[in-house]
Amino acid sequence: MTGRPLALTTGEPAGIGPEIALRAVLAQPAVPAVLLGDAGLLESTARRAGLPWPLPAPIGIEHVALGVPSEPGRLEPGNARYVLGLLDRAIAGCLSGAFAAMVTAPIHKAVINQGRGVAEPLFTGHTEYLAQASGAAHVVMMLVGGGLRVALATTHLPLAAVPGAITAEGLAATLDTLDRDLRLRFRLAAPRIAMTGLNPHAGENGYLGREEIDVLEPAIRAARGRGVDVDGPFPADTLFVPSIARRFDAILAMYHDQGLAPLKLASFGHGVNVTLGLPFIRTSVDHGTALDLAGRGEADPGSLQAALALARELAGT
Repeated sequence: MTGRPLALTTGEPAGIGPEIALRAVLAQPAVPAVLLGDAGLLESTARRAGLPWPLPAPIGIEHVALGVPSEPGRLEPGNARYVLGLLDRAIAGCLSGAFAAMVTAPIHKAVINQGRGVAEPLFTGHTEYLAQASGAAHVVMMLVGGGLRVALATTHLPLAAVPGAITAEGLAATLDTLDRDLRLRFRLAAPRIAMTGLNPHAGENGYLGREEIDVLEPAIRAARGRGVDVDGPFPADTLFVPSIARRFDAILAMYHDQGLAPLKLASFGHGVNVTLGLPFIRTSVDHGTALDLAGRGEADPGSLQAALALARELAGT
């Protein structure tokens, strides 16, 4: 193994994370990587799926013990701290410089909250947990795939809560973070950003909503004044047309499904989640734990392979 390795967390032990982690590193043995997870779980997963064991020498394993025994497809709240421990180890290794970047397999938010106890803060996802643990002031969720880079102004919110969550201050921080990381991580000298509208037809000059006039347009003007090349707001149903989308380096969508539905259609299961604004590189899959597929040896590692490849590219390893 040459250079600093990528840290690959194996995620929810009852899901497909351990299997796709093994499949992804075996498919890319030239990518230096260390699997973070229970060694016994990884061995049983490999043998069940008919994968090579022991793993080839270039692939490392850092053992983190399960909290309780795990069976495919069966969630155990007793492993909540195990899953978070994998993240903590990857964060510490990235901050210390031991790891070049971290790549994460899917986790199950509900079972983590069940296992943490009522006195602890609600676990809302990888993105928020990584931001808090690393002291990041503002993070942005961006998906990459199918020739698109799509960032989100809001993430995991009920649709009814989205309009109130879109503010001038929030858009300013998101646009600045997006512009900075496109330059720093993706090495784009002058990134071009498009912003969607919130409402159909971008509000139709106020007839279908005033958010574009009252919030989005002023945020765009202010960002341009700070040197951010952003245009819009565009109607989302036309912005994602390939001939229009390819004019831009990234699209900032206003809410989760507005941005991720077209990206996942375009990427055909090979999308990559990138967290912008962290003091280290983090990529992940664009899907969940797929408990129904766990233990069957049929899990598709395509998204995780793409996440490993992108992390390596961004880290320059």
